[in-house]
Amino acid sequence: MREIVFDTETTGLSPADGHRLVEIGCVELINRCETGRTYHAYFNPNRTMPSEAEAVHGLSIIFLSDKPLFADSVSDLLEFIGDAPLVAHNAQFDFGFLNAELGLCGRDAVCMTRMVDTLAIARQRHPGAKHSLDALCTRYGIDRSHRVKHGALLDAQLLAQLYVELTGGRQIGLSLRSEPAATESLDAHALSPGGKRAARPVRPPRPHAPSMEELLRHQAFISKLADPLWESAATPG
Repeated sequence: MREIVFDTETTGLSPADGHRLVEIGCVELINRCETGRTYHAYFNPNRTMPSEAEAVHGLSIIFLSDKPLFADSVSDLLEFIGDAPLVAHNAQFDFGFLNAELGLCGRDAVCMTRMVDTLAIARQRHPGAKHSLDALCTRYGIDRSHRVKHGALLDAQLLAQLYVELTGGRQIGLSLRSEPAATESLDAHALSPGGKRAARPVRPPRPHAPSMEELLRHQAFISKLADPLWESAATPG
């Protein structure tokens, strides 16, 4: 199954207040494994950058001034995410900004049924605990030492590791499945080149009972043991 883990950086907290998307990072997963394919882009928001937002992600208007508008890069982004489920931490926030930007450039919104919220998963698994990305990375032993400021691609890569841990951990592929893939693979080896099931050789039964010689050797060995445990256990205390 293909999934996209993504994160965004913005100029503020709400698109309803005129805030815009300035960065997006996406990581592709196939069957909960990173494929190495990513998508990353910065966008010129065509507005000022509040100092509070810049302090979080470090993206200044000077840096963003020569970056493309969201509308100029939207086709590449939509091609990358395709119709896969979209995984985000506090996903309502990221979906809100993504769909607001899509609306501004006349594109259809991403259906909310595609949303997978790792914050909701973490709250269910660890009620009462801290659920920030930093706190959860610490809980699961995910190295975040290189995370000095928020960054969309870096945070998406951390979140991809966290998502795997929240949904079964590194051994997720070992879970019992109803799919017949493993059985079909074994059956394929049992088929002859003509497509018919190859006859398996019948092996004669192997005797497992000890011979008289083996019994006598065992008895001789036992007789040499001094104070065997079974004799002391049989003696009344």
